[in-house]
Amino acid sequence: MKDADELAFAALLGSRFPVIVVETPEEARTLHLAERVANLMDTALYSWSATSGIRRVNGRDSAAGTTPLVEALRHILTTPAAGLYALLDPFPFLEDPVCQRFVREIAQGHSRCARTLVLVGARIDLPTEIQRMSATFALALPAAADIRKIFREEIELWIAQHDGRKPGGDPEAAETLVQHLVGMYQDDARRLIRQALRLDGRVTWDDVAVALKQKHHALESGGALQLQTEIEKFTAVGGQARLKHWLDRRREAFVGDAASLGLDVPRGILLLGVQGGGKSLAAKAIAGSWGLPLLRLDFGALYNKFHGETERNLRSALETAGAMAPCVLWMDEIEKGLASGGDGDGGVSKRVLATLLTWMSERRGRVFMVATANDISALPPELLRKGRFDEIFFVDLPGEDVRGQIFGIHLAKRRRDPARFDLAALAGASRGFSGAEIEQAIVASLYEAHALKRDLSTELVLEEIRATKPLSVVRSEEVEALRDWALERTVLAD
Repeated sequence: MKDADELAFAALLGSRFPVIVVETPEEARTLHLAERVANLMDTALYSWSATSGIRRVNGRDSAAGTTPLVEALRHILTTPAAGLYALLDPFPFLEDPVCQRFVREIAQGHSRCARTLVLVGARIDLPTEIQRMSATFALALPAAADIRKIFREEIELWIAQHDGRKPGGDPEAAETLVQHLVGMYQDDARRLIRQALRLDGRVTWDDVAVALKQKHHALESGGALQLQTEIEKFTAVGGQARLKHWLDRRREAFVGDAASLGLDVPRGILLLGVQGGGKSLAAKAIAGSWGLPLLRLDFGALYNKFHGETERNLRSALETAGAMAPCVLWMDEIEKGLASGGDGDGGVSKRVLATLLTWMSERRGRVFMVATANDISALPPELLRKGRFDEIFFVDLPGEDVRGQIFGIHLAKRRRDPARFDLAALAGASRGFSGAEIEQAIVASLYEAHALKRDLSTELVLEEIRATKPLSVVRSEEVEALRDWALERTVLAD
């Protein structure tokens, strides 16, 4: 039975393209595929490399003196032998005008003698003349079932090497590792599974974290997309009860198999709110609570002075996020990256917005987008249209009960027993404080206690609160305008 790769490759050959380009690091897999298709089509398969020249893969023939690509192409053109010619890493040599001319003449004679050039390499940069006569073929990336098959093969190999002893570990961690390896090349996935088993024959959550870092490194997109290693759980987030409830109801649909449940995969949310209100913390907590990698898109690293490069950087970052799926994609302070620059930026911001909106509408992978914003007036109206996000939440300044929770969270985080403090008094004195300002009150009072050689106390924290002017006071007009806008147009997070 033919697999999907064989059917697609055979169909491409049947279309009689003289040049087929395969951009992949999986050279051996590509050659094996080409050999299977060549055997099915009863045609010869030859390979070429700069070290071995031309040789027949499904036979014994070889051509002496063909290690230079120009001589290999001369041989292919002048020898009336139809078949597939897999050229391995030929791209640096194709800059030679003589090589380009040979390729064109081989292509022009394809109808008389079907010599198909299959160009294989990890990175493709073809001259324009060759691009026009070529078709591109992409190997199918492994699905979860393929990764599980590789996992079983590696476990059997490990058992054979360890006198029949079976590996152990956490089954949930092993399944999570499988899910995160989906979308990687088979060889890379196999190496990461082997690495997880190698040391102690156990698959743990530490192995999952290592695999995620390796996967992100392999998919590096120029520094614009960063894998965040410091994530949180919702136990570290005070308040935001409605947001937590909303996310809890959608967790299984995103992390599990939404199609079998008859549910659409959740697409993402916009968190709007006052600076320091906990939006970024919530983004980290979504990833931590759902057990997913968190990718942060840095708009500052996207922008490039050369025409078209910024949009290309964004597309690359979004493709990387898709390859990392399932994951959470965090766009922090999105208004700064998408604020309209009019004609002053040459239209870059408009093109970036168009690229992002297209991706948001067309993406099919499990990438949960969390955008955070402080200034709603700077956001393009197209981004706020219904359907772009599943929901828009407003993260307001915390109420008195929530402020007490936040004080308790930050005291416990710094190894102080919250029960020893008057949390009600602290909450009452900090009216108008954001979560970040509450945390800084704790931090500053700890420094003060250390300087005075005293234990931290409620009174020291109260003194720091009294000495602080929160943002809601310093910029009260802006904060109130934002709250008034959000009350009629968004869902309150708490």
